[in-house]
Amino acid sequence: MKRQPNTARLVGALAVACIAASGAALAAPPTAEMLSHACAGCHGTNGGSAGPTMPSLASQSKTAIVEAMKKFKSGERPSTVMGRLAKGYSDAEIDAIGDFFSKQKFHPTNQVIDKAKAARGASLQEASCSRCHLDDGKEGKDDTPVMASQWLPYLQMQMALYLTGKRKMPEKMEEKVKPLSTDDLEALLHFYSSVK
Repeated sequence: MKRQPNTARLVGALAVACIAASGAALAAPPTAEMLSHACAGCHGTNGGSAGPTMPSLASQSKTAIVEAMKKFKSGERPSTVMGRLAKGYSDAEIDAIGDFFSKQKFHPTNQVIDKAKAARGASLQEASCSRCHLDDGKEGKDDTPVMASQWLPYLQMQMALYLTGKRKMPEKMEEKVKPLSTDDLEALLHFYSSVK
């Protein structure tokens, strides 16, 4: 039996090592950034929404994103698409997605807002919402979402879901919203949409 030269054995060993390494690389879990790419079609690159019915996820609190995703996944929160998509993620992946978007830069939108309503909403926000929606809605306390510069149609849709009972309103929000009129709420939404 003829022995292979050392170089041939070395090349063979390297080929086996490369195949094993590429298999290990394929088995590695996706990074948070990789997971975020699936969200970009609706929520924009790095969470900066370009569409009026989709919220920006950039700079949202991690807790708010994770809780929203888990509610979509369980069916507790109504949705057209998100409920189906959320079922495809593990809790660890949802946690990674929340962490990724929470670290992205705030994304201001450019939209037409009723300035008079926004001015009225500013005073209502200070009196009714500022304990949870901090810094004019640019920051959310704990599980409270960032409201600043979200698309007005999106905010109006979500408020309608709350008011009709299709989406459960958090207790702390409900006690603040209850005494407000429909016009008050619309003014608040115009205010939040106007914040840059």
